[in-house]
Amino acid sequence: MLETMCINIVVVDDDPGFRRIAATLLTARGLRVVAECGDGTSALAAVRTQRADGMLLDLHLPDLDGLAVARRLSEREHPPRIVLTSTDESLWSEEELARAGIESFVAKDQLFDADLRALFAGP
Repeated sequence: MLETMCINIVVVDDDPGFRRIAATLLTARGLRVVAECGDGTSALAAVRTQRADGMLLDLHLPDLDGLAVARRLSEREHPPRIVLTSTDESLWSEEELARAGIESFVAKDQLFDADLRALFAGP
């Protein structure tokens, strides 16, 4: 049943080239990219309007950082599963990320090898 489930993802990164690459990877893994956003404010709006199940979220954004976006989304009744990404290795512990509502961290250079479908499908 998991294979037939459609999982809607919002890709958030201020680099349009990275958004395009990430969207291609997600689509190739059987996920559906419903929006691409370049900043945190539009990402918050996209989750609401697109009813996203998950978000691939860059840490460094021009307005809100990824942690601030994740914290705001975690306050919602049905928050999306958030996978944080960055070129920087995570400076936070798994516990700190979890408190912000972040499911996991994947470095941008490891995104190609990550099991993205499993990260967004959940337990």
